[in-house]
Amino acid sequence: MDRRDVLRWLSIGAAAGGSGSFSQESPLAFAWAQEKPVATKGLPLLKIADIKTILTAPNGIRLVVVKVVTNEPGLYGLGCATFTQRAYAVQTAVEQYLKPFLIGRNPDEIEDIWQSSYVSSYWRNGPVLFNAMSGIDMALWDIKGKRANMPVYQLLGGKCRFAADLYFHASGRDFQEVEENARKAMEGGYRHVRVQAAVPGLASYGARGVTGAPGAGRAPDADVAGPANPRSIWESAPYVRMLPKLFEYLRVKLGDEVELLHDVHERVTLNQAVNLCKELEKYRLFFLEDPLPPEENDHFRILRQQTSIPLAMGELFNTQHEYVPLIANRLIDFIRIHISQVGGLSMARKVAALCEFFGVKTAWHGPGDVSPVGHAAGLALELASYNFGIHEGYVFPPETREVFQGCPEVRNGYMYATEAPGFGIDVDEKLAAKFPFPPGRTFDHSWGTTRRRDGTVIRP
Repeated sequence: MDRRDVLRWLSIGAAAGGSGSFSQESPLAFAWAQEKPVATKGLPLLKIADIKTILTAPNGIRLVVVKVVTNEPGLYGLGCATFTQRAYAVQTAVEQYLKPFLIGRNPDEIEDIWQSSYVSSYWRNGPVLFNAMSGIDMALWDIKGKRANMPVYQLLGGKCRFAADLYFHASGRDFQEVEENARKAMEGGYRHVRVQAAVPGLASYGARGVTGAPGAGRAPDADVAGPANPRSIWESAPYVRMLPKLFEYLRVKLGDEVELLHDVHERVTLNQAVNLCKELEKYRLFFLEDPLPPEENDHFRILRQQTSIPLAMGELFNTQHEYVPLIANRLIDFIRIHISQVGGLSMARKVAALCEFFGVKTAWHGPGDVSPVGHAAGLALELASYNFGIHEGYVFPPETREVFQGCPEVRNGYMYATEAPGFGIDVDEKLAAKFPFPPGRTFDHSWGTTRRRDGTVIRP
């Protein structure tokens, strides 16, 4: 039955009070009752046959990769589910809860799998569930790209640019060391450099400094750090006084051509953030990241009115309730969400599209605890998004490149996608197994242990 037959029978049914088109004898009813085709344009009907997690730490950082296996021999997809601080919890969510829920599903149904997984635990969102979902979601996009014999960026609309501009991390114990590392980045072709300097005597974020400065009331013989025994000490006032001096020094030494970035990491008050932004305006930052904690999103309304400095925010966000108001009210300039923490590529592409309409650019969170698969997924979206801003630069060490074959290439401060189908990355599972998770704490175990001098814990 073709389109004309359908329209004819619908008109006949309407003329007869609707009985003709839906009677058991009508051709339309017969057509609707037919079994759906088992193939789409020659492609076999797929099913999810297995889902597993690959836990590996080739360079000491706990990475969680999800592998979705189909019933077609040799066809599988990879996704990043790395929540390095709670890696085993994500593994459990994937293998004990989402795997039984999704076995037998059609991997082509990416959007429905996301939506049904989202409500499958009744209580929604949160980093454990969303990282588990993200790993599966990215793996499904990888499978679809392989079936189409295209890189994933082609499925998202094709390239808007030839590669993604990166920013380099330059830190130091003093201003001179920061300058030296920034120059190395510039000599390597980077046009954007994030700068972080230690605050003397304090446990600084993003730079090595003197830690463990004693505080009043510290119990000298206590073994475990706590409110009565603070060890890693942080105070925001010395930092706020130091930072403008760092940027003044760097602008004199490095000039105006390089774009400079900085991450506050939420460790200041609203008043300090306002004053800090005002002082930094004259140094023309590319952006200032996380000036306020996610618990204080409403303060961005005040901060936005007080400064013209570009603001970046979002790496700790989980759900749309946190970031949509900031985007819709144009309170930030760059969205910094962690793609695997918000639900994967499917959610990130919706966020990118929303941001475009409100003049917000993307700058996905991408440190070392994002696997090469996660970086490749972010890169695919960046290549196809008009409002791309910057990609957080991470140079994959040799061990990581051996485990993850096909890592995106970094040249002259740009990240280039491979032109292989899907994300273009495979994982050597035998080699990955030779790099088990290190025992003890995670690589950034300082979260929850950094305190003020009086013992009050700092929220990172």
